[in-house]
Amino acid sequence: MRITRLTAVAGVLVAALIGTGTTAQAEEAAPDAKVVPLQVTGPAASRFNLVVMGDGYTAAELPKFREQVDKHLNVLWSIEPFKSYRNYINVYAVEIASPQSGVDCDPNLTSPKIDTPLQMGFWGGCNPSSVQRLLTVSSTAAIQYADLVPGTTSGNRQILAIGNSDTYGGAGGTYATASGGNALSALITPHELGHSLGGLQDEYDYYARGDRGAPYEGTEPSSIHHTLLTEQQMRDQQQKWFRWLGEPSESGGPIGRYEGGMYAGSGVWRPSRHSMMKTLGYYFDQISRERMTQRISSRANLFQASTPTGQVAADQVVWLQTLHPSSHELDVSWTLDGRALPTANRRAVDLATLDIAPGLHTLTAKVVDPTDFIRDPAVRPTASRTWTVNTTLTAEPTTGAVAFTGSTATDHPVSADEVVYAETTQSNTDQPAIAWTLDGQPADNPGNDRDFDLGPLHLTGRHTLSATVGTQTLTWQVDGVEPNVTSTMSQPLLTVQKPAGPEYIYNDAFTMKLAATDDSTGYVVPEFRVDGDGWFNYFGWPTDASAPYKFTAEGTTIDSLVYGKLGVPRVVPWDDVPPGYGRHQVEYRAIDASGNIGTPRRFAVTLLRPAPTCTTTITGTRNGPLALRSGVTCLSGATVNGPIQVAAGASLVATDSRIAGPVNAAKAADLQLLRTTVSGPVSLAGITRSAVLVGSTISGPVSIGTATTTEPVALAGNTINGPLSCSGNAVAPTNLQAPNQVSGPRSGQCTTL
Repeated sequence: MRITRLTAVAGVLVAALIGTGTTAQAEEAAPDAKVVPLQVTGPAASRFNLVVMGDGYTAAELPKFREQVDKHLNVLWSIEPFKSYRNYINVYAVEIASPQSGVDCDPNLTSPKIDTPLQMGFWGGCNPSSVQRLLTVSSTAAIQYADLVPGTTSGNRQILAIGNSDTYGGAGGTYATASGGNALSALITPHELGHSLGGLQDEYDYYARGDRGAPYEGTEPSSIHHTLLTEQQMRDQQQKWFRWLGEPSESGGPIGRYEGGMYAGSGVWRPSRHSMMKTLGYYFDQISRERMTQRISSRANLFQASTPTGQVAADQVVWLQTLHPSSHELDVSWTLDGRALPTANRRAVDLATLDIAPGLHTLTAKVVDPTDFIRDPAVRPTASRTWTVNTTLTAEPTTGAVAFTGSTATDHPVSADEVVYAETTQSNTDQPAIAWTLDGQPADNPGNDRDFDLGPLHLTGRHTLSATVGTQTLTWQVDGVEPNVTSTMSQPLLTVQKPAGPEYIYNDAFTMKLAATDDSTGYVVPEFRVDGDGWFNYFGWPTDASAPYKFTAEGTTIDSLVYGKLGVPRVVPWDDVPPGYGRHQVEYRAIDASGNIGTPRRFAVTLLRPAPTCTTTITGTRNGPLALRSGVTCLSGATVNGPIQVAAGASLVATDSRIAGPVNAAKAADLQLLRTTVSGPVSLAGITRSAVLVGSTISGPVSIGTATTTEPVALAGNTINGPLSCSGNAVAPTNLQAPNQVSGPRSGQCTTL
């Protein structure tokens, strides 16, 4: 019997769930499922619980599901605020062996329907009126399996269903879905959680792929990250993202006002050029990150435990336990009758040390998250608790051995900048102190001794951190080893090694493959950025996760989205941005499973315009002179035993070739010598379209004059055994920051090349 599907509104777009299963279906027996705790940071009732379930994975394919979940989670932990608030989250996997492999209508409506427990399917559940990438799940089945995780309820959990598919797709709403095996799958998860958990809207300027949305015609959107207001109006009215205006965006560019969003092509504005909610691969910008931080915090309790509220004795130790971000400590302040107590952020106050007058008094503890991720005081995570101090009461000693009751997980390494925590049993008359040691040596930790901040120690390499209370000791391995990432580039015209990193010159599309490794287990997340823009997740290529990333001047359009645009990104074909020709800086790094962010490496790349299309191609050996009178003649790995004359309007492109020489071109359209050897002089006069000499060796003088090209003649990384002279060119020649080796004198416009 098939369970009624959930329907949703749009693909990876925001989706509202409008369908549920029937009561009879809810009572239907579920296939066997296994709940696997992947990360348990505390009781489910006081944590935000992420329940990840797979659909369409047969028993033999469950190892693939586990591998994909590991990647999804490690990508999630590399993205703020999930990285900093990982300790607020429990993660459980629900492993369900499916009778059949795959999901419904994948990838087409004519594709078969599959017998799977969650009944996941593309096209909004095989609906011809939907969109292909909308991957939906049976709400009844999802709830049924999530309820297998003890302590979780609809109020403290988020369901994420991963389908056994390599097709791009997902949905966000009450539940989030994502395909498991697509190159972009692990990025679909945080985007959909932005919808499901954060209530964030899509920032796309289209609804249907390839069709720019109509102008927005509504009133001021309720969305926190869309507006009709100008920047000045936001400041004057203190509305929307006025607190963040002008700051560098976490996803690249400054926070400002960028047109398009909510599926409208114009008439509405968003905060940043490209963030997680517009372009998969970038981080959440500050506005979305603030919302996500607030929502994660609201699903958990800042107060995890405390002395029971009510009356306490004047000689009592009143204590509390908080949540523990991995990036910082929460602030705890204590007041007695409104007067601040000097507790130095401690989690307990010994009332016996205070001079308390007889009678009743009010003791208050306030917990505040000081995170920089939040600027709106109305949403800053805050909680308080109050006790009445009665001086006629006497504290009763608490019996029992002191022991640890919770901590940062010890079964995997912690990062070198993490805040490690431990909690203990409590006493009415004493706050058990935790003694910390690093590599066997006492480590000072004044104030709040429940949290130990490794960041200020600037540790590198491997270390051992321990915490002791009573007779018990907890031990963590500190991973201060940066992950390693290497880049493999397609063959350039020229490579120049410089102290800051290699520099490459290309005249066509080129590829970059990043391979990230680490000395600890778990998926390592590689990422890169271009010209200081936002860090972008390296996922391979959209159509093949194992393929390298491809850069071009205009980008490559895949399913009506544009990937690999060098320079200013183009997200959709109608984005009006300059082509990516010229010089660019590319940085790349990795984030390991412990959370360590590697030191970025870099390379520079110069992209020239492509050589003209060949009309004639010569390979092999040609003996005798070569006279080119028209068209574009290409030498590809060829040998020409004789001189070459290029007539007016004709073109020569020689790549990896050998020419006896000389080479003369008078008013030719193009003359390009690429990684080519010329045994003789080279003379270019009046070139009209392009002149490019890169990585070539020329035995003889080189003369370039009166070129009328709109772009400068490129002379880069050549070895010239003779003089070099340039004069009368409309634009001075350039060496593309790759100096030439010239044995003779340099003169005219080429003096510094």
